[in-house]
Amino acid sequence: MSLLKTSLIGLKADSFRHPLDLEATKTLKQIPGLDMMVRNLLGPMAEQIFYVENIASSILVGEKQLPDLHNLLLEACQILDIDAPQLYVRQHPAPNAYTFAMRGKQPFIVIHTSLIEILTPEEIQAVIAHELGHLKCDHSVYLTPVNLLILAAAIVPNVGAVLAQAIQSQLLAWVRCAEFSCDRAALLATQNPKVVMSVLMKLAGGSPTLSSQLNLDAFIDQARAYDDISKTELGEMVKSARTAELSHPVPVLRAREIDRWASSQDYQKLLQNHGINDKNETVSPGGWRNW
Repeated sequence: MSLLKTSLIGLKADSFRHPLDLEATKTLKQIPGLDMMVRNLLGPMAEQIFYVENIASSILVGEKQLPDLHNLLLEACQILDIDAPQLYVRQHPAPNAYTFAMRGKQPFIVIHTSLIEILTPEEIQAVIAHELGHLKCDHSVYLTPVNLLILAAAIVPNVGAVLAQAIQSQLLAWVRCAEFSCDRAALLATQNPKVVMSVLMKLAGGSPTLSSQLNLDAFIDQARAYDDISKTELGEMVKSARTAELSHPVPVLRAREIDRWASSQDYQKLLQNHGINDKNETVSPGGWRNW
């Protein structure tokens, strides 16, 4: 069975942005001098460093280089109604993917080989779409310099350490909230919540050896059970302490959020209102048809 996915013509970031992302971004913008430091001081240097590093040590995906990955990128961009960034594949043992962009500059996405090795093509597209979500939501304005800013502040004598400590919690809180919006972008591109949740499952405990043995239904049950921890004050405190210093929400929480949103009327209405297939026909709220 093949699925004809919906191209979301005219899709706006705010139509799928997670409420926590909106709130955290508003808070982040209130940090004095952050935007100026990012754009005028860190941005130009960081852009040059990252660009040279990718050209020297990664593979640029294109029509003649890893064309299957290139096609996954182009399809996801068409569905999310966004211009295609550059896509690089980098040899690295830690499964990861990330995005870099400054306003007015060529954005790019990097995917580590170890992540590709444990994912199916659909799941790889979900990862690409997640990174496209950062670009669609304009997260990259703050996302890319977050680690650079903390690093730079930490190595500046006296003031640096104080600044890093003061802003780190706010920056990490924002990044965690932004991830929820990008998981929604991954769902919109794949239009199959099980694909997105499968990626999260494999990030939690996947390997080339174990991936084929993992049970998605069991992981979804695990994600739904995560809410039970919050039924006691102690449980909620433990959850908060566990995530306070993380740059990403824990995988089961992200899976639970996708499970909820995929079942919501907001998601169905978004597909119905924006969805056009390749024959310019409005598609069903489910977002796909059998061929």
